[in-house]
Amino acid sequence: MIFFMAGTSDARELALMLQAHGYPLVASVVTGSAGTSLRESGIDVRIGRLDQEAMTQALANYEAILLVDASHPYAQEAHRTAMAAAAARGITYLRFERESQHYADFAGVTMVDSYEQAAEIAAQKQGSIMLTTGGKTLAIFAKRLLGDANIRLVARMLPRRDNMEKCEQLGFEQKNIIAIQGPFTREFNEALYRQFKTTLMITKESGQVGSVDEKVQAALALGIEVVIIRRPPLEYGHSYETFADVLCAVQAVWEGTR
Repeated sequence: MIFFMAGTSDARELALMLQAHGYPLVASVVTGSAGTSLRESGIDVRIGRLDQEAMTQALANYEAILLVDASHPYAQEAHRTAMAAAAARGITYLRFERESQHYADFAGVTMVDSYEQAAEIAAQKQGSIMLTTGGKTLAIFAKRLLGDANIRLVARMLPRRDNMEKCEQLGFEQKNIIAIQGPFTREFNEALYRQFKTTLMITKESGQVGSVDEKVQAALALGIEVVIIRRPPLEYGHSYETFADVLCAVQAVWEGTR
């Protein structure tokens, strides 16, 4: 059995490909919505966040001989937990890391290494700032930017209850919340930027599947400055950027355990 960490659209496609090649797997996701999408595709699913002890036990319960981590590029805690759990069980850990897109040389784009750096740049730029980095780090930006009379901070995020509750706790006005699920076209992004008179857009280096290209290109086309937060560095050991490479690695491990 393959223990497969999912939760994104490309992870779903990779899981389907592995299953189509005859590899039994169970997909592990955090949210019910992600689980529903996978179940509708005929994939076995377990739902809920796991710490290292719980994941190690799950690997034992499913008699997993391989862990494939295809979770979001910025889910650093989940990656570390998975690597530690796989090591504890003595099984192979394989990471599918979607390919990065490179914007460092684009005029109007600033690359930074942390959310704090992005917030500091936004504080200096001021204006109407559209934040598209999700709810987990919202407090970093709220602490630095909310309350500044020269800044309008607009939070664009998934329409989940926890996100809305966090916005309320941090003091976001409803008019500055965009609760919506993508992916979106370049034209849709441009319309949103115009609607909120955006002067600076902050995003993460999530890759093409994360619709970063559409967000960035739309912003640059309108003369809007962009701040992109680089992926945190993490040594995975076995990391692959294509489905074909993951399949080859899975085949090698699978044959080696037969």
